[in-house]
Amino acid sequence: MTETVVVIYSGGMDSFTLLHLARARGYQVHALSFNYGQRHVRELDCARQVCADLGIPHKEIDIRAMSEVMSGSSLTSDTEVPEGHYEEDSMKSTVVPNRNMILLSLATGYAVTAGASEVWFGAHGGDHAIYPDCRPEFVEKMDAVCRVANYEPVGIEAPFIRMDKGEILAEGLKLGLDYSQTWTCYNGRDKACGRCGSCVERLEAFAANAVTDPLEYEEQV
Repeated sequence: MTETVVVIYSGGMDSFTLLHLARARGYQVHALSFNYGQRHVRELDCARQVCADLGIPHKEIDIRAMSEVMSGSSLTSDTEVPEGHYEEDSMKSTVVPNRNMILLSLATGYAVTAGASEVWFGAHGGDHAIYPDCRPEFVEKMDAVCRVANYEPVGIEAPFIRMDKGEILAEGLKLGLDYSQTWTCYNGRDKACGRCGSCVERLEAFAANAVTDPLEYEEQV
């Protein structure tokens, strides 16, 4: 029987690549998305469409009721989204407190229910400087905990943990993926802003691979 994995699928380019990588490796994929009140909720529209097109089982969980214990981030409040590179201190305002521990815990519960052996999520090397819950030591500890938290052990996998966004994009291009099916911008407007840290990093990844990003931008820095 084909091994089943749960992929935490935001609708962004990293998790989009991860979803297809898992399928390319022969896994039966169950996609899991979360609405935690992110202003870039448009990414969930992308997730729904991709899963519908591929016929992938997809669950979307609304955890906005938890906003009181996950507050203070510019991604979930009226605070202005900072612009520029992730390395800058201002980008720390985009940290959603304990987000990945919460999401991985919920995904592990779903994995047990779905009979999946692993949960995959798209943390990558470019996130290490800003996001504590995207670092290798966090993934290692969560993997250890989730393997003993239930009668059925569930592993936590982050295949991109040592890769930057350019390298992730390169993997997706090898798979022939269409990145117009993704959304990256932290601002949920009609076009990507081109100025927030997420847009800047995405554009640099496409430039590093000498290909044009299919998304439309308000401007590009």
